[in-house]
Amino acid sequence: MQYKNLGRSGLKVSQLSYGAWVSFGNQLDVKEAKSLLQCCKDNGVNFFDNAEVYANGRAEEIMGQAIRELGWKRSDIVVSTKIFWGGPGPNDKGLSRKHIVEGTKASLKRLDMDYVDVLYCH
Repeated sequence: MQYKNLGRSGLKVSQLSYGAWVSFGNQLDVKEAKSLLQCCKDNGVNFFDNAEVYANGRAEEIMGQAIRELGWKRSDIVVSTKIFWGGPGPNDKGLSRKHIVEGTKASLKRLDMDYVDVLYCH
C-alpha cells in the first residue's frame, strides 16, 4: 500500500480507504464488519471513514465496536467522520457551532472513541 499526506495535516493515509456508507448498519453487522475491516488493514488500509448520518448513526456504532473488538491500537489508524445531517431537530443539522460541537460529541460516543483524526463538513 502506498501512503500519501492528507493535505498539510501531517497525516499519512493509505491511498485506499474504507468508508462505511452503504455497508455498516444497512447490510453488515459487527461480525461481518470485523472481517471486512481486518481484511482492509491486512492489506495496508489505515484510513476509515464514517458519518453521523450513515444508517442513522448505526454505522459509527458498528465501526467503533468492530475496531474495539479487534483490539486495534487507536494510534495505528486514521478515523474520519462527517457532520451536517444529524437529526430532525432544528439544531440537529447544519454547520452551526452548536451542531458541530454536539454532533461531534454524539459521533464520538457512537464510535466509542476519544477523538477522530479528521472531521468533515458533510
